[in-house]
Amino acid sequence: MPPAHLPPLAIVGIGLLIAWRIYRRVRRLVGRQHFRPVRAWMSLILLPLLAALLLLGSAVHPLRAAVLVAGLGAGALLAQLGLQRTRFEVTPQGLFYTPHAHIGIALSLLLTARVVFRLAQLYWLPELLTEPPDHFIRSPLTLLILGTLLAYYARYAWGLIRWSRSVVQTPP
Repeated sequence: MPPAHLPPLAIVGIGLLIAWRIYRRVRRLVGRQHFRPVRAWMSLILLPLLAALLLLGSAVHPLRAAVLVAGLGAGALLAQLGLQRTRFEVTPQGLFYTPHAHIGIALSLLLTARVVFRLAQLYWLPELLTEPPDHFIRSPLTLLILGTLLAYYARYAWGLIRWSRSVVQTPP
């Protein structure tokens, strides 16, 4: 039986979904945001758990584990840089911050480019459809990008939580 070919309509649908998600993410990254402790805590708990699961899954493959750890380190450093360039505000309406847009947008576009590249591979090389579904996540390039994103958003969330606590504890 020949491998299935990804229909063009599916490619267009997936492309539109990706474009919409990029638009939503970029919109969130470039403007002033209200600090939401629940969102920050969820990022701080769930993203490291996901990173640990990925690391555990790639532990038997030294290259994959090393690439993931490198991505985690890069993401943590980028988050520190992003936090230093974030504008924080305390107002009567609450706590607000304006993230440094360039880093978040670049990371989002990097992940998007990886997904688009994979979709293009699936379109032009339909034999890849016969590979196991987790083959994409096992790629060292994908692990590097995911590690960077996971560490960036987790470390950024930790920075936001620390900032909010320091502001709340400071007397007016």
